[in-house]
Amino acid sequence: MSGGYAEATATVSAGARLHVGFQNLSLARDRLYGGIGVGLEEPRVTVTAEPAEGVETDDPLVADYARRAVAILDVPGVAVDLESALPRHVGLGSGTQLALSVLAATAHAYGLEPRVRERAPALGRGGRSGVGVATFEAGGFVVDAGHPTNRFTTDPPAEGDWAVPPVVARHDLPDRWRFLVAVPEADPGRNGDDEDASMREVVERADPTVSDEIAGVVTRKLLPAAAEGRLEAFGDAVAEIGRKNGSWYADAQGGVFRPPAGALVEALEECPVLTGIGQSSWGPVVYGVTDRRHAAEAKAAAEDALADLDCDGQVLLSVPAGAGTNASTSANASASSDRNPDPEPRTTGGARVTLEDDT
Repeated sequence: MSGGYAEATATVSAGARLHVGFQNLSLARDRLYGGIGVGLEEPRVTVTAEPAEGVETDDPLVADYARRAVAILDVPGVAVDLESALPRHVGLGSGTQLALSVLAATAHAYGLEPRVRERAPALGRGGRSGVGVATFEAGGFVVDAGHPTNRFTTDPPAEGDWAVPPVVARHDLPDRWRFLVAVPEADPGRNGDDEDASMREVVERADPTVSDEIAGVVTRKLLPAAAEGRLEAFGDAVAEIGRKNGSWYADAQGGVFRPPAGALVEALEECPVLTGIGQSSWGPVVYGVTDRRHAAEAKAAAEDALADLDCDGQVLLSVPAGAGTNASTSANASASSDRNPDPEPRTTGGARVTLEDDT
């Protein structure tokens, strides 16, 4: 089926992301949204793709993204195996990471460049926050520019009718840091039409003074702490931004943090080795930051907190994803390999790519 393509089996693995919040949700300010978040090494989504005629996969959501990827790339088809998945609609960015992983794996299977930032809108990703796209590309702590308010209304834009907001600040966080991620068993976070309706209500009544307060925290506290690797200062700023965002969402989600995230946040704030405690996106994921020396103690505290709340769930620890995450290419070029001529391992950012020749 070569058709001029350097065909291969490609595996792409991307880490989750935490979404701390937005810089602005008020139509009274010049730019809307402006995401703030962090890429994680764990948990991960992993997909393997190989050229095919048509789309072959067992997962309906993967099938949707695969069909879009095939159309975007103008290739005959793809067979996609979802080897591991992120929990969906819990606040870990599962939709964007899966969509971009499928796109990237399909592209690499044909020896093409994924160009995920350019193509994410055609997959319906990156419309509000650009954090998930940015962490897929290069990991790290990310702040994006948001969208010009006069070009972005409270209604969701048509798919593809936007550009992913550019990154205005990015830092690799120290690898000695550990992000605690608690995933309570609870109703999923808002998504789809429900999320669109909630965001419309929030934006229409958002207090612009909160945006001004967040701007001060970002510029005077968060960015310096991230650049200098000061864990406690970083955590304090993250927690403050999370609470200010929660004040925007309180009516929509039943409090500054949604149930049961609010009770879990309150319990974890009593843990002396954790800082930066908050809710990721619409939850129910709750996160915090510690260092590797205190990671086990922090995890035990979160597990105890879930038990005290009589709430099942999972607790894990992750290092922050950095720009050095490897994407290795092991394909030995066959005919038509001019599209991907360099078989040497190379670094391409937050997602990992492994290629094997089709024989």
